[in-house]
Amino acid sequence: MILPDHIGKYRIDAAIGRGGGGMVYRGFDIAIERAVAIKSISRAALPADEQAGTLDRFRREAQAAGRLVHPNIVQVFEYGEDGDTAFIAMELVEGNSLHQHLAARRRFTLREVARIMAELLDALAHSHAQGVVHRDIKPANVLLNADGRVKISDFGIARIESSNLTYSGQIFGTPYYMAPEQFLGQDVGPAADLYAAGVIAYELLTSIRPYSGGTPQIMRQVLDLETLPIPPSRLNANVSTSLDEVVLTALAKPIDERFNSATEFSALFAEAIADSLVLTGDTTPGDAASPSTTVAAAAGLAGAARRLAAARRQHTVPPGGTFSGERGQSAARPVSSAHKPRLLVVDDEERILSALKSVFCNDYHVFATTDCEHALAFISRHRMHAIISDQRMPGMAGVELLRRAKEIAPGSMRILLTGYADLASIVGSINDGEIYRFVAKPWDNNELRSIVREAIAVSIELADLAPPPAMKLRPDRAILVVDANGELYRSTRELMADIGPVRQASGPEAALVELAAGDISVVLFDIDAGSPPDNANLIKTLKQDHPQLLTLVVTEASDSELMIGLINEAQIFRFINKPVALKSLRGHLIAALERAQQFEQSPQLVLRQSPELSSTPRLALPSRWLEHIRELGERLSLRRRRP
Repeated sequence: MILPDHIGKYRIDAAIGRGGGGMVYRGFDIAIERAVAIKSISRAALPADEQAGTLDRFRREAQAAGRLVHPNIVQVFEYGEDGDTAFIAMELVEGNSLHQHLAARRRFTLREVARIMAELLDALAHSHAQGVVHRDIKPANVLLNADGRVKISDFGIARIESSNLTYSGQIFGTPYYMAPEQFLGQDVGPAADLYAAGVIAYELLTSIRPYSGGTPQIMRQVLDLETLPIPPSRLNANVSTSLDEVVLTALAKPIDERFNSATEFSALFAEAIADSLVLTGDTTPGDAASPSTTVAAAAGLAGAARRLAAARRQHTVPPGGTFSGERGQSAARPVSSAHKPRLLVVDDEERILSALKSVFCNDYHVFATTDCEHALAFISRHRMHAIISDQRMPGMAGVELLRRAKEIAPGSMRILLTGYADLASIVGSINDGEIYRFVAKPWDNNELRSIVREAIAVSIELADLAPPPAMKLRPDRAILVVDANGELYRSTRELMADIGPVRQASGPEAALVELAAGDISVVLFDIDAGSPPDNANLIKTLKQDHPQLLTLVVTEASDSELMIGLINEAQIFRFINKPVALKSLRGHLIAALERAQQFEQSPQLVLRQSPELSSTPRLALPSRWLEHIRELGERLSLRRRRP
């Protein structure tokens, strides 16, 4: 290639690019000794029927970019013509385009994504404020200089508010990044730039574009109201569902469901990135956004912007809807994740995190992490309605995580995912962590949804309940010990002599009689006496009818199915292994009496002890036991209504 010596007053040193019917050179302004980029078009190289339109667009690029002075926009110094050549002299950016970085399979960190998007959106906010719509925002037009700073280039098809050089029906843009209205040849405004920025955000977070294929396939996907992108969190476990919400808002197909401005988009994106940073453990001080828009500074604005976006966003549009249509043409979407209950999922396998997020993302604001310490740090800063943890976590067992979570956030409901392989740990977790439910792996999605829905409902119900005051145990609340030979009863009576009365029942039927006869708050049940399955069914049925009744089970059994059934369907307060350690037994019984007294003072707390409802245990009981249970119902209040 033969380089020209000069174009206009600029010395030409090298060719650095080709495209758009012209060449880009590295030049040098000899008068002020400044390196520049020279973008040029030769009339002779253009077909005769394209010369006028191409040169008009080229001149408009200079006009559009020339009126913009911003640190994240390539600055235009001069437009000129030199013989047959039209040229634009502009700022020389030493670096590569975002397209080149992505093509090289570079993976950007969340902080890098935050900074790139903040600078891109800040530049778009300035451009739109000056009445300039770029209309071709794409990675090839987003340059990163040597310091990593964003520089938007190529305003070749930009629309200027005062310009009349483009008309409705013309289609300009790059298919992967074109908004629906661009494909339809409609008037294109700032919302199209925000859509393209949303595509870039999606690509930075997932390494793929939201829609793929050739131009016809992309056009069909973009225009099909029923075809929606996969949420980024399903492709990158480090992405929070709040970040899903922001990116998918930017990609909304109806114009009026996208963000109102680049500023609104930027603020929400910064806050959603902050959610993800906490969960990935990147809590080091630093600017996750831009010099002018940090995550912390954006939070206040983001809260207001999120409420606006939540009111506007919807997930589906009926076939009769239009992209720029009226609000009444759109079907109601779920509210923004900011207004949904919060669910934290902890598992060391990213595929499981992705699976769980996909199960719950439509109903809850889902956070996910593979690290227990990060989870605890997050819980200390943000209220969680429910927490799901796998038992087998590196460095910290799931039961230990949930025990510590209870100390930090007692209002959260805790659910443990387990293969039931370590029964001792599971039983211990009942005594230490008060797990709300145990879920077997592999789980059933419908069952898990039901458990989480119930757990979150309980958490919301109890959210404003004041913590129970310190109390002195009442001496008139009895403990009932159910054992066949009386040995456990005698030990318990001696152990608790200074606390309150202890009664005995030799078996389940006698226990029902005792329960109906007196004020018993706590039952200590040797489940091995007689038939363990019958005893378990009795305990489950009693708890379903009378959830305020607290049961401690003494056993030497290792039947995991029986034990897990008691945990989930009877909400056993404590498990005590044989041989019984009397010192530990005393502590468990005092804790149970305190909890029973709290139930009397704050009946709402009983919700935390409400078990799964099932008719199976009741149907398996002898008929005479059921009669005693009905009699017991006349004695005990707070009966649980059955569906």
